[in-house]
Amino acid sequence: MKTFMANPAAVERKWYVVDADGKTLGRLSSEVAKILRGKNKPIFTPHEDTGDYVIIINAEKIKVTGKKMDQKVYYSHSDYVGGLKEITLKDQLKKHPDRVLTHAIKGMLPKGPLGSKMFKKLFVYVGAEHPHAAQKPEQLDI
Repeated sequence: MKTFMANPAAVERKWYVVDADGKTLGRLSSEVAKILRGKNKPIFTPHEDTGDYVIIINAEKIKVTGKKMDQKVYYSHSDYVGGLKEITLKDQLKKHPDRVLTHAIKGMLPKGPLGSKMFKKLFVYVGAEHPHAAQKPEQLDI
């Protein structure tokens, strides 16, 4: 008996739509990362991209527990001296709500070229509309 190893030709990709309205940030992110990675499929192979495409709508309506709105801080650095910037989760949700979800999901994917390939299959939108109707995405309840 041989062990099955998926190759790019054997992978069938689907499109899914996930509504983030009222969902918890970490729980939603981990489930979406599993789908992007392909861990929900029986043909999962760690060194191949076997995942599906995911569209997340209503990113501004995501929820968090505890005091994370005020205590969770996102850092970025410009590579210049004194160039450290920080923004709280509350302010990030006001300015760029899509970046909160993309940051959380990207951290759950593998690092390197394989993770970059998986991350390109994620689309996050602030409103309830998305431009991917031609792909006929399925509604996914998480």
